[in-house]
Amino acid sequence: MSRALFAVCLALIAAHSVPLSVPPHEEVARMARFVVNKCDWASMATISTHDPVKGQPFSNAFSISDGPAGNGTGTPYMYLTHMEISVQDLQVNPQASLSVSLAQTSYCKNHGFDPQSPLCAHIILSGSVIEASVAKATLFSRHPEMIDWPTDHNWFFAKMNITQVWVLDYFGGVKTVTPEEYYRATP
Repeated sequence: MSRALFAVCLALIAAHSVPLSVPPHEEVARMARFVVNKCDWASMATISTHDPVKGQPFSNAFSISDGPAGNGTGTPYMYLTHMEISVQDLQVNPQASLSVSLAQTSYCKNHGFDPQSPLCAHIILSGSVIEASVAKATLFSRHPEMIDWPTDHNWFFAKMNITQVWVLDYFGGVKTVTPEEYYRATP
């Protein structure tokens, strides 16, 4: 292996091993923005329109991005296709929730926190999923594989129109912040 390639590999390893410094749990809106910005995927729950679970909650994983790490907008963007069953649910009822957890980062594992522990912060965003006209750079910068997904799937960009933010980042129960508080906070 050449020295240049070896140096690049070491730099990548070092970049991924930098410990996350989470906001204090008292800064609820900031914690919510931080988690959404640091995470690359969310579990989206919809109300199913498909038998045999029609009318029941249905959850599925989706890649998200709110922008560059450390400098996001707070709005989770997604790349969707009408072929996806959750998207078919959204066509009937656009209401959904996104659950995002620091368990997908190294933070919780490095601190010995179980993914269910309140110390392993997780955020639930409630609202509706709507089409977004501009999200290509936001998504493709964090999920470059999407660029090469089959064009015959008629992919489109969407975003979560947030109406409520739920934060579980410490013992004592869930805390809520308004969308206005959420968007005012900096990650």
